[in-house]
Amino acid sequence: MDLINLRILDVLDIVLVAFLLYYIYKLVKGTAAINIFIGIVIIYLVWKLTQFLAMEMLSSVLGEFIGVGMFALIVVFQQEIRKFLLMIGSTNFGRRRKFLRQLKFIRDTPEDSVTNVKAIVEACNSMGKTNTGALIVIKRNTSLDFVKTSGDSMDILINTPILESVFYKNSPLHDGAMIIEDNHIVATRVILPVTNSNTMPLRFGLRHRAAVGITEKTDALALVVSEETGKISYVKNGEFKIFKTQEELIEIIKRDLV
Repeated sequence: MDLINLRILDVLDIVLVAFLLYYIYKLVKGTAAINIFIGIVIIYLVWKLTQFLAMEMLSSVLGEFIGVGMFALIVVFQQEIRKFLLMIGSTNFGRRRKFLRQLKFIRDTPEDSVTNVKAIVEACNSMGKTNTGALIVIKRNTSLDFVKTSGDSMDILINTPILESVFYKNSPLHDGAMIIEDNHIVATRVILPVTNSNTMPLRFGLRHRAAVGITEKTDALALVVSEETGKISYVKNGEFKIFKTQEELIEIIKRDLV
């Protein structure tokens, strides 16, 4: 009889909770927080079981623990909560822009709006061969104005020679990060927030820590060329993404920018 009386809203409620748990798991997967997340789920299920079995004392203890523990969870999952809220806000913003484009309220020419990913990766590859250090941040939805003001404002259409010349060792603009929005270099010599993570290998220097830091706080993408090894690193959501070839990296970045 209960299944017959199951409302559409009940089904929607279950689906939304499932999606919420899935995205939370996706955020903490591969981090130290995954064990904490699993522990919380187990305690919650035990609490619900004690309530169902009318075990009042144990249910009360677990209920108090969960109630007080919510404040501690905010501290423990600070980075994950920021990423989750950022993901929701960025998704909605992207949909709003798409809707406005369909209504012709926003008009972008292909040259201005489509980021020339191939030119960026080719420049990084060329700089890697000469061990020229570089840090490039590509904006997606989250505003980067809070870091752009720390550098020099620019408005230059992207091409490979320009990117290489900015990070040339004797160039006055090579120090710091470059910010790219759509298909334009909008800032150079930018100072980025550095991650506080203690899990990064010691071989990574300040450029890599800055790339992780900015991608932890925003939904931006970051490319790093190591001055020591010449290797290219791609960072998204505070994590290093693995790729095998230059062509594969181009496709990954294009997919992430969509």
